[in-house]
Amino acid sequence: MNPIKIDDISAPEMDLFARATENELRTYEGTGLFIAESAYVALRALEAGYEPVAMLTETDRAEAEALPVFNALGKGLQDTVPVYMADRELIENITGHKLVRGLWTVFRRKPEPDTIDFLKDKKRIAVLVDVVNAANVGAIIRSAAALGLDGVLLTHPSVDPYTRRVLRVSMGTVFQIPCAKASWEESQSNALMDLIKSNGFMTVSLALTEDSIPGVSSEIRSQERLALILGTEGTGLPKQVIEASDYRIRFPMQRGVDSLNVACAASISFWELMK
Repeated sequence: MNPIKIDDISAPEMDLFARATENELRTYEGTGLFIAESAYVALRALEAGYEPVAMLTETDRAEAEALPVFNALGKGLQDTVPVYMADRELIENITGHKLVRGLWTVFRRKPEPDTIDFLKDKKRIAVLVDVVNAANVGAIIRSAAALGLDGVLLTHPSVDPYTRRVLRVSMGTVFQIPCAKASWEESQSNALMDLIKSNGFMTVSLALTEDSIPGVSSEIRSQERLALILGTEGTGLPKQVIEASDYRIRFPMQRGVDSLNVACAASISFWELMK
């Protein structure tokens, strides 16, 4: 590995790392890019077949973090993917904070499936309705991958699952389970619910309503195709989504606690659903 030393914060090589916003990365050159933080997440992306574009490492983390990723590139990519190295102080000036474990790797995105293609051949999916907190989305994707769901579908206003924080919190499991975002049109009103149901899914909303049942019943588990619908932590699911659901479930709680963090609630739901 022969890293390229960076000594100037304004170096054009740093544009993707320091000056491109998440939105700009998402649409970069049409196909889009994303940044994987840490060697662990970068290695998961490589294993999933994503194409690396460039690496940025802190000088004192180059051997521990950058070298394993560089070695995993293979000879062809080692000759074409630049590895930039800078001292920690300069990197903090560039990015505004320390790199997570001293390494960022830029990857090219793959084409995302449309909603119809995503729904094909799946039996158990999670649907996130307007969930914008990146940490929650990352944790939900990680739980969905770990507990055996077939995919995670997000409405258009939800956070992009390939943002740095989602990738980091998910520990790279975004690359191990199919994830897709519905279009803006599909995300309006009950359009997405109608589309999911028309493709053979029974829908289960996690919602605190008068007619919600405690936990995941054997009747729900017996359904051939199920979509578990999860909403934002503050306002929950829209009323029309809840009313359009085939089932509504809740988890009884004690000591006057009326709700859980959506990522925690999702994990419990996935475990119950996949029993």
